[in-house]
Amino acid sequence: MPLCFISLGSNINREHNISSALEVLHCKFGELTYSSTYESASVGFSGEAFLNLVISFFSDHDPLHITLQLKSIETDHQRVRTQEKFSSRTLDLDLLLYGQQIISNNALNIPHDDILNYAFVLEPLAEIAPNRHHPIKDICYQELWQDFDKDTIQQEKVDYALIKHTSES
Repeated sequence: MPLCFISLGSNINREHNISSALEVLHCKFGELTYSSTYESASVGFSGEAFLNLVISFFSDHDPLHITLQLKSIETDHQRVRTQEKFSSRTLDLDLLLYGQQIISNNALNIPHDDILNYAFVLEPLAEIAPNRHHPIKDICYQELWQDFDKDTIQQEKVDYALIKHTSES
């Protein structure tokens, strides 16, 4: 079974939406591994800070099925889709990795480009999968994070207790 990694982010009613999404993800996909939670300044627009984290789980569902489930969870959390790439959102869920597979088509882009482009994805991913290798770069996530340009990052770990992870209860 492939190990899947999902990024979660929210800057609207963020604690509620992240916590609720984690409950749904646990129900749909079983045991989850969690990174720390990070508060990150909005990127590409002026808006409230985001809460971000990365989770992982094993799944025998195909990557398109997982992606459709993520979109459904976003919709259930009143995600409004606009044409603007950067905007406030109740919930943003992205399939980052599906094992070591490389998939690029109209529906999927795995590994997700955000891994290499955004600290709010790479830092939590490097935290829970430091020695796993990026399927294209063949460099471990810990090394990618160490080499990431951190000069303009506005991001910090926040108290883990902010979000209750239901599978750990």
